[in-house]
Amino acid sequence: MRKLQMNELGRLSTAAFRAAEKLPLVVVLDNVRSGLNVGSVFRTSDAFLVGEIILCGYTAVPPHRDVLKTALGSTETVRWQYFQQTKEAVQHLKEQGFEVWAVEQTQGAVMLPDMVVEKDSPLAIVFGNEVSGVDEEVLALCDGAVEVPQYGTKHSLNI
Repeated sequence: MRKLQMNELGRLSTAAFRAAEKLPLVVVLDNVRSGLNVGSVFRTSDAFLVGEIILCGYTAVPPHRDVLKTALGSTETVRWQYFQQTKEAVQHLKEQGFEVWAVEQTQGAVMLPDMVVEKDSPLAIVFGNEVSGVDEEVLALCDGAVEVPQYGTKHSLNI
């Protein structure tokens, strides 16, 4: 086994990434306090060709230094926008035909392995604050909640 070199990975250029067909998926960050977490979401979204990120509330926005530190250039490839209120972002997405799901532990949440997503159907997923999760007012607007199974001693994931 041999580790591949950078020139063997077939990475897209910034222009090719922008032109590429994206997943019909929007990631919404509801008051995520850590710029490092925000940058990580940008990198992950770049890796999976996510359609867009919506940053809300006091979530750090580029060019915040902590975002740039972990995003490693993906703030230049992944489309993003900012909304002052997460509930405004959710309402906007619903008007655009998106189904909106919170990633949260709620009564009636669907466990991630059991979630069925229609191929090519627009979906938005809302990730909440590292301590308090998705805001209750935002949860009330969501079409559902999906829970990530956890088997250790912690009861939440740091996005």
